Amino acid sequence: MTKKIIFQITAVLLFLSSCSISTTDKPTLNDYKIGEKWVWKWSRSVEGEVRAKGEDFKEVVDYNGKLGFWNGTDTTQVSTTLDQKQSSTPFRSWPLYVGKKWKYESEWKNNEGTKGKTSQDAEIVSFEELNVVAGKFMAYKIEYKGMVTNSRGFKGEMSDTWWYSPDLKTYIKHVNNDGYGVYTNELISYSKAN
Repeated sequence: MTKKIIFQITAVLLFLSSCSISTTDKPTLNDYKIGEKWVWKWSRSVEGEVRAKGEDFKEVVDYNGKLGFWNGTDTTQVSTTLDQKQSSTPFRSWPLYVGKKWKYESEWKNNEGTKGKTSQDAEIVSFEELNVVAGKFMAYKIEYKGMVTNSRGFKGEMSDTWWYSPDLKTYIKHVNNDGYGVYTNELISYSKAN
């Protein structure tokens, strides 16, 4: 082979290796340890005015001899959360990788008894470094765009952007725009297991 052909083959191989798809699988039970804790701050703004704000947290605890997620009110087994069968229209479609697309659909009921349905097209648009209050983390940026309807006759467009950090096994930021206001949720602290 000539030097020119060797150079061309080498260039193609380097290009193909740089295009390899990096994927992230769903966390397993062994990925969680007692004492891990995530804290988020959230706010709901309408026309630029903050109408509500607060904090949420999730902590890994011992729950009847098994791992549980405690949110200050309720505890659910980590295995129950992880072992849910993935539907054909899941919220998060595993494994994650840039460029992946899927349909997300969910039927729900809020605290006031209003029933609704969310239907969105989801796409992982990038894997990027994001700076939040808790620090800098690499995260998948996942965009959801579609419609929401409810039993009170509401029908409107809704968009969500989630940043999911594989290292923290959860989202580090979420921005929701339902056409009336913007809901923002951001990780403000993460504590490793004791």
